[in-house]
Amino acid sequence: MMREMAWMGLSILMAGAAFGQAGEAVPAFELADVHGSPKSSNLNMRGGVIRSGRFEVRNATMLDLIVTAYGLENSRVLGGPNWLDVDRFDVIAKAPADTKQDAAKLMLRSLLAERFQLVVKNDTKPMPGFALTAAKGKPKLKESAGGGSPGCEGVPQQTAPDAPNYNVVQCRNMTMERFALEVRDMANAYLPNAVVDQTGLKGAYDFEVKWSSRGLLARQGADGISIFDAVDKQLGLKLEAKSMPMPVLRVEGANQKPTENEPGVITKLPPPPPAEFEVADIKPSKPDSQQRGQIQNGRVNLGGLSLKTMIQLAWDLNGDEMMADAPKWLDDGRWDVVAKAPIEVANQDAADEDALRVMLQHLLEDRFRLKTHQEERPINAYVLSAGKPKMPKADASNRTNCHDGPGADGKDPRTANPVLNRLITCQNMTMAQFVLELPRFANGYVHSAVMDQTGLDGAYDFTINFSGVGLLQGAGVGPNAEPNGAVSLPDAISKQMGVKLEMVKRPVQVLVIDHVEDKPTEN
Repeated sequence: MMREMAWMGLSILMAGAAFGQAGEAVPAFELADVHGSPKSSNLNMRGGVIRSGRFEVRNATMLDLIVTAYGLENSRVLGGPNWLDVDRFDVIAKAPADTKQDAAKLMLRSLLAERFQLVVKNDTKPMPGFALTAAKGKPKLKESAGGGSPGCEGVPQQTAPDAPNYNVVQCRNMTMERFALEVRDMANAYLPNAVVDQTGLKGAYDFEVKWSSRGLLARQGADGISIFDAVDKQLGLKLEAKSMPMPVLRVEGANQKPTENEPGVITKLPPPPPAEFEVADIKPSKPDSQQRGQIQNGRVNLGGLSLKTMIQLAWDLNGDEMMADAPKWLDDGRWDVVAKAPIEVANQDAADEDALRVMLQHLLEDRFRLKTHQEERPINAYVLSAGKPKMPKADASNRTNCHDGPGADGKDPRTANPVLNRLITCQNMTMAQFVLELPRFANGYVHSAVMDQTGLDGAYDFTINFSGVGLLQGAGVGPNAEPNGAVSLPDAISKQMGVKLEMVKRPVQVLVIDHVEDKPTEN
């Protein structure tokens, strides 16, 4: 919610050039602190942007670092040791103050080669993807009159409460080659792999396309429009799953432990971003205000949020149970916050999420007199226990990872059964590793760390196909509910993996509210 959606396309044809050439001299950071990341419930990489000569990456796997340095997708990094997607590192490096992002990526390549002895090789391999082709008959596209920059823009929709909600995009002066790149970013829940233009159409076109978000497709029933149907019926084109040669990067070697930092490196690094907003205005929201979040040119604009929601946002809490001793009124009022952060922190294309959260924490502490502490309290939380495992044993030489979407074969069961709209694929994964991954892959279900009580020592390969929490509301629950075929995450784990995900009361670290006032101090 802290940033608006941005659509950015990178040409597949340029990917090979982005890898660089063997033996090519690349710039290097002046110095760098490289160390293992502290344990965290948030397993997402943060950072990766150069700001005023300080380059910082937090909680990054070696795969994350390679992807950041070479500018390609996770799926196109092949080979390497099995820890490549699991072990996490922090990198803080110094570069000249005027260093641009492209140069910082080249410097990161040098750092990985020097500190981890990373060796990579360019290659080409058939990979799952999608072909954009011309259907039979004439495409339903209007030739562009030219003028103006090519691109696609979202069209805001005003819909009745019970009417279907669609994504609507207008594209102007758009070639099919560029549209193939942009449609993947616009509808990446449908298109987990690269889209390549094979229409044979030349020139540029103006058109509009409308589709349902993947998470809403099953709920909308007959009114739902997948991106595949939208491209077919509205544009006269087709999106077809297809294996195609793609440029890839093969990892031929890497050390699991980086070389030691030079003495006193931390004191020589540029200072971190400031921990407070430069200025902030807080006022009550209008009665009909909708929730919103926007970042632009250092300006953070939040609207229609309760104080409880802002606390959850600031401390990255995934559910009400992760907050203790909160007063009942905390969710009553709604507030608008307009704050000014340094533009290098709040750049809309690469906002420093961690820094913005800390700034919001300090703002709430200052203006609402909020006082908190962390403490273990008994709450309802999941444990994973043994049943009768149905998972095949993994090949220990394969990389350990879990990701959203289908496996290497590209087969996606969600296309045939939209109500099972979530798909997680795991390879060479122990149950102890799997419970660490669950909070980030099971949005709406898992709000806190999951405890492994299976007693299973081996590593396994498995997929889990289940329904998002929103689809369970019509899954035969309640006196008037009709079964819709939805499958919950616990049921999917039980039936598809043969282990049990069960809710129990156990101690979990939560944020305890010691004091908070219902109105902010004056602006």
